[in-house]
Formats: sequence, C-alpha cells, structure tokens
Amino acid sequence: MKTKTRQLCIYCFIEIERRGPRMYRQRQEVDIKRGNVIGDGAIDTVYLMAEKTPHSPYWVNIEAVVQDGRTNRYTRIPLKENSGYNPTLFLGDFTGDKVEDIMVVMDTGGSGGMINAYIFAFRNGQFRPLFDSEVFNNRYKYSVFYLNQYKAQVNSINVRQTFIIDLSTKNKEYLSEIYNADGTLKSPIQGFVSPLAGLYPVDFDRNGVYELLAYQNIAGRYNADRLGYVQTTMKWNGREFGTEVQNVAIFGGDQMG
Repeated sequence: MKTKTRQLCIYCFIEIERRGPRMYRQRQEVDIKRGNVIGDGAIDTVYLMAEKTPHSPYWVNIEAVVQDGRTNRYTRIPLKENSGYNPTLFLGDFTGDKVEDIMVVMDTGGSGGMINAYIFAFRNGQFRPLFDSEVFNNRYKYSVFYLNQYKAQVNSINVRQTFIIDLSTKNKEYLSEIYNADGTLKSPIQGFVSPLAGLYPVDFDRNGVYELLAYQNIAGRYNADRLGYVQTTMKWNGREFGTEVQNVAIFGGDQMG
C-alpha cells in the first residue's frame, strides 16, 4: 500500500510538470535510491523516471527526480542525453563535503559499447553538473596507429602519455592480414579510441570519497577489433574531475611453450 501511495505521488508530479496524460500513463520508475543529497541531514529519495518503448529494453525521456526528505517537495534534474538502455542510479560523495551526489549512467547501444553518464551535486539551492560524458569525450583525445614488428602505439594527447601494445599474441590469421612475413606492415593502419564506455565510482583511498574510473575501448581497424582499454582515474579537485593516472589494459594471449 505504501508503494502505491509513493508511486501515485511521483507520477502526479510528473503529470503536472509535463501536462501530458498519455506520457503520464507510460512513465515508470526505472531505479530508486535514498540518501542525503540535499545536505540538510534528511534522507532524500532519488527516482530515475523514464518511458519504455514498446517491445524493447530501450528507455526514453529519462530524468532524475529528487524528493526532499524534509519538505517532500520534488525537483526534476533533466539529462542532456535522455534515452538509452539499462539506466541506473548511484549515490555517493565525490567532492568530500559529506553530501551524496547523484550519478546517472545509461548504455547508448551499438557495437562500440558507449555510455552517457552524468553526476550532479546540490549547490546554492539547485542541482548542478559535476560530470558530463560529452565534456569528457571532448577533453580526452588520442591517436592510434600500428607499428612494424607486431605493435600498436596509443598516444594520449591531453595527458601526454604514449603506450605501446604488443600484438604478437594475436592469432596468425589476424597478423597475416596486416603484416608481411618479416613483420613489416603491408600498409599503414590507424585505429581509434572510443568515447566513454564505462564509468565506475571507486573509493581508492577508503576515506568515504569516491574517485571515478573511466574505460574507453582501443580499437584497431573497426569497433569489434579490440586492442585493449584506456583506463583513466579522476578525482574532484574543487573545480572538475582532474586526471590522477592513466593506464592501458590489454588482453592476454595464448600461453606459449
């Protein structure tokens, strides 16, 4: 009975805001979390609301809605990209102010395995963005190209790091398409690093404040030709999530001998 009362309340709020009875009937709670996101010590409720497309796991018009635990008032948090698969909520303190922030992540679909991700914090009476996956994608730029002798080079331009990936453990058929028998390239090949493919809150310091661990796919000739992942650890520095460290993770090959 309590669940029905709560759902009626949140749906009525969305109906009044959108002024659309058809949309009102379709909206659902995709996820729900509770925590102190406003910072007054009360336990607030955060809903992830969306509309599910017929006969599909794809969700549209996704938005976060916060119910103030002290006043019971609702605040909508619109998302820049508001459609996708498997939308989820996470609450955690990313800035060290002892107040939980709101993290929303959703899959975009497609062979690249990309996501849209956002983090919001309550500042000066409203929810403001701390992280935006589009801003992240525009900030981190790369170049990828194959080298002679079964290697690939990844240049992280903004971080000013170079990584060399050993391709010699790839299967013989793969290598023969790209390399001559003496290990030289048959022709120049450029790869690429995908937009954000994974974003995970991790408390590396075990101090109650979360850092961000971002994953991006390193691809060779096409998306499914995975060479590894760029892993970027970021920490809030008072203005933005700054880069702490960047690594490349590769796939193992068959053990030789």
